Amino acid sequence: MSNSDDSSAGPRRRARPVRLLTAAVFALAGLIFVTSFNTSKGTNIRTDASLLKLSDLIQERSQNNLELEKSTATARDQVDALAARDNGSTRAEEAKLAALRAASGTEEITGKAVTVTLNDAPPNATARIPNVPEPQPNDLVIHQQDLQAVVNALWQGGAQGIQVMDQRLISTSAVRCVGNTLILQGRVYSPPYKVSAVGDPGALKKALAASPALQNYQLYVNAYGLGWKVDEHKALTLPGYSGTVDLHYAKPLEPATP
Repeated sequence: MSNSDDSSAGPRRRARPVRLLTAAVFALAGLIFVTSFNTSKGTNIRTDASLLKLSDLIQERSQNNLELEKSTATARDQVDALAARDNGSTRAEEAKLAALRAASGTEEITGKAVTVTLNDAPPNATARIPNVPEPQPNDLVIHQQDLQAVVNALWQGGAQGIQVMDQRLISTSAVRCVGNTLILQGRVYSPPYKVSAVGDPGALKKALAASPALQNYQLYVNAYGLGWKVDEHKALTLPGYSGTVDLHYAKPLEPATP
């Protein structure tokens, strides 16, 4: 070959790695597109559909729990009626049992009461008073500790019974918040949250005012507009707790056999 042929062959040999690299990039891109298609199954994977499905599932389970509570309450009434017919107890024993039922929260109760309503701050809330920093997102929503503080104060004030939203509290009830929702005894609620207590309204409101946790909450009410309202009732009926009363507890592991 002549020198001209050799010089023309050189650049082509040097260009081959570039062409191979380009082909590899296209192959990798194709693999990514195929993987994305298989993952999404032809749907838009950037939508909130999965979150909506989860929300729907939570609401469905909450409704199922409500229906189960109703059936449990019916079965309990039937059992109580049979037990009352056949137990052969004395009047004193029946009175003692009635007192225990009232204390347990499974019996309906009526009397003077107060209702506390807590709510998130308005959208786009800003500082309402001078020399207060602009709020962070957590400053504008109701937290588990706020609800628990209300419940604790009402018990401290001598409440004979407490209801959160539409459910009566018993000794095993747990007020828990996940994100911006309340989960109580298997059911899900959104703000505003209402807590009602039967008892002496004066003593109940005094206990609310004396709670250090709620005094701190009032600072955020004044600064950012968190919702706080206390209503007094001449007569209010709280339903009895209708859910299961079975206890769930941890069990120790059996020691391993040598």
